[in-house]
Amino acid sequence: MDALLTTDRHQRIRLSMSVMAALLMLCCIAALQLVAAAGLADAGHVHWFSVVCSLGLIAVYWLIRSGYSQRWEDPALTFLQIVSSVTCTAVAYVIAGSARGITLPILAVILIFGVFGLSPRQMLFVLFYGIAVFGVALSVAQWGLAHGSQPLALTAAYMVMIVVMLASCTFINLRVLASRKRKLELAQAAANERERAIRDELTGLHNRRFMLEIMHLEGARVQRNHQPLLIAQLDLDHFKHINDTHGHDAGDQVLAAFARTVAGYIRSTDILARWGGEEFVLLMVNTAADNGVALLERVRAAVQESVLVMATGASIRVTVSIGVAQLQTGHETPIGLLRRADEALYAAKAQGRNRVVLADQTLLETTVATG
Repeated sequence: MDALLTTDRHQRIRLSMSVMAALLMLCCIAALQLVAAAGLADAGHVHWFSVVCSLGLIAVYWLIRSGYSQRWEDPALTFLQIVSSVTCTAVAYVIAGSARGITLPILAVILIFGVFGLSPRQMLFVLFYGIAVFGVALSVAQWGLAHGSQPLALTAAYMVMIVVMLASCTFINLRVLASRKRKLELAQAAANERERAIRDELTGLHNRRFMLEIMHLEGARVQRNHQPLLIAQLDLDHFKHINDTHGHDAGDQVLAAFARTVAGYIRSTDILARWGGEEFVLLMVNTAADNGVALLERVRAAVQESVLVMATGASIRVTVSIGVAQLQTGHETPIGLLRRADEALYAAKAQGRNRVVLADQTLLETTVATG
């Protein structure tokens, strides 16, 4: 099966559908061969028809199997296969002689099997193309052959049924596509609503609700796997003074700029969230205390060095105090861990601000506060 369908998941789907379509077409060819064997159709025409159709099936399989079709917009060649199959069925109608009625269920199988892989525009093309090509086929069979003509009423009945099949499949296809589009829109709307529910609108960071969920999930996981987990609380120093001096719009810009600065220094595996006001929480998974403190010290220094220039020309500098705690294995909950990080934050504030303090240890950063 790997040799026939490859090991690539997308290619296997395309080739499986192509092989299934080929088997159905081979069954139709076999039916025409039986008709020819019974003397109801010209055997020479049926044999040539069988050879040409078989070569077409092999060509389609090769184009997909070789990967050559992947450079095209429709790598599964669905549209090409449908149009070719409709054309072959119309030809079969002409050469099937008095047994040409068997081509109607063949056309139905082709349409049912393939139309749901087409776009609305492609399906409309198949509708009008099918009506046109079968109109020509019925005309040739009725008036262009020396033998094998049938009552005109029967030919008209065949044409009516062909139009009904093509129109019905087009209608069903359009309804299915509309329903699928509606489901995708609803799913996207639900995903957007979920994203808004867990994001802070001002900074774009995750919010308190999301962080609480992640804290419990990660806390349980690291306890099972005996991995280190750090939680840090970051609080902008003298933020109220910024609001009172420059206004709340400036305060909002400071918060957004601070979030961008911190996000630029943390790892992709770390999770930063706005906890509320000017306070933020950083979750660092599988991180030892010394590595976490070193990262937070880089964050603290980057915040201290950054300058936000307002539209009024005023320059605003901020500093941040950080408290960090490491999860104690065996018994501590994330809430307890957060409480110790909060205590470390208060210690950082009490010791002069603009520094990093690790819970239950002495002061690790002695930078003189600038705020």
